[in-house]
Amino acid sequence: MTAPAPAPGPATAPVHVPAKRWVYVIPVAAFMYMLAYLDRNNVSVVLPYMHGDLRLSNADKGLVSGIFFLGYVFLQIPAAVLAQRWSARKTVLILMVAWGLAAMVCAFVQTKEQFYAARFALGFFEGGVWPAVLILLASWFPLRERARANALWMACLPLSSIIMAPLSGLMLDHASWRWVLFLQGVPPLVWALVWWFAVADRPAQARWISRAEAAHLESALAADEAAKPAPAGGGSYLKAVRKPQVLLLIGVYFCWMTGFYGFSLWLPSVVKELTHGGSSTEVGLLTAIPFALALAAMIGNAAWSDRTGRRRAAVAGPLVAGIAALLLGQVVDGGFPQMVLLCVTAVAVYAPYGPFWAIPGELLRFEVVAVAMGLVNALGNLGGFAGPYLVGWLTDVTGTQLTGFAVLAGFLAVAAGLVTFGLRPVATAPLESQPPAATRFAQR
Repeated sequence: MTAPAPAPGPATAPVHVPAKRWVYVIPVAAFMYMLAYLDRNNVSVVLPYMHGDLRLSNADKGLVSGIFFLGYVFLQIPAAVLAQRWSARKTVLILMVAWGLAAMVCAFVQTKEQFYAARFALGFFEGGVWPAVLILLASWFPLRERARANALWMACLPLSSIIMAPLSGLMLDHASWRWVLFLQGVPPLVWALVWWFAVADRPAQARWISRAEAAHLESALAADEAAKPAPAGGGSYLKAVRKPQVLLLIGVYFCWMTGFYGFSLWLPSVVKELTHGGSSTEVGLLTAIPFALALAAMIGNAAWSDRTGRRRAAVAGPLVAGIAALLLGQVVDGGFPQMVLLCVTAVAVYAPYGPFWAIPGELLRFEVVAVAMGLVNALGNLGGFAGPYLVGWLTDVTGTQLTGFAVLAGFLAVAAGLVTFGLRPVATAPLESQPPAATRFAQR
């Protein structure tokens, strides 16, 4: 990325940074991925109401939820490279149309094997969207804003559940699960038009800010890159992904996602048990409550992380709270106390998103961070296969969800341990006096 001279250092009086990108880039990207997350997670609301269709056991249901993430792996790195070298805007557009069609196909399956294949295809096309958007954000938001930008975009994850879980429940009260899956695959095809006209790959290409504003913003981004040390022997992708920090981030993300998706994809089933077989609308509304709290936690935790620079604490702290809530939830009687613990768990597994995804940009230069983030997301999201399947399989074997959720707590414990004792960050100054990004993390 080329730009004018680097922005002034911390000692210089701050220059006004254009704010329109928060209004134009974040909402369009957030709504786009909210639709992706809906098509990924609507199966969790649908499964309890399939009434024996396709004859799915609990293990089969876990596999239907989790096989999405096997397909999710394949386009992570290719899409990240395309976004960085070609166009994030065009890459996401193509994937958006493809996943919308794949989501609609899920409505026509007649056997569980066809359901597996359709969900795999959905994961395949959605897989490249996440790293491509992270590359887009890295072209619009300097590092000192990155955790907040990430969190505001990723707020679409709990927001999708807040809006869509009740909507799916309401739709299920008036239509079959097939119609629900079909109709919810249509919006990405419509939003693709909005995406094409509203999003630009970088400030210099946007029509809605002045050239002076674009030049200033690209200058700030160039200053971030200049502050990072040039990689020894060149910036090869292989050297980037073999860095110990990247390998640790993969381990953290895998264990975290195992707990995250194992919890979130089984949450509607747990809530249905708490309501003693309540209507799908009631289950959908109650399921939205933990995600509403998680949304607030994501934004607050990211703002705290940007203000203090304490990325490690912003990731590990919530995960530790999630471990306690998951375990306590299995020994507390149903009703209000268990619902409270479900809310705490949701807050805990969502809150680290913004700070976690700010870390790769602080460790690696722009030309290699795309592949690193793609690899972390690809391998880490295999936990999205492991978590739901483990809960379903252990529930079938033991007759209780206790063992499944205890295993999820164990994965979250490993993630918290790797963050706390593995990344070993150097103490970071608050945002107002932040040193260059590359000095914030130990290089071993």
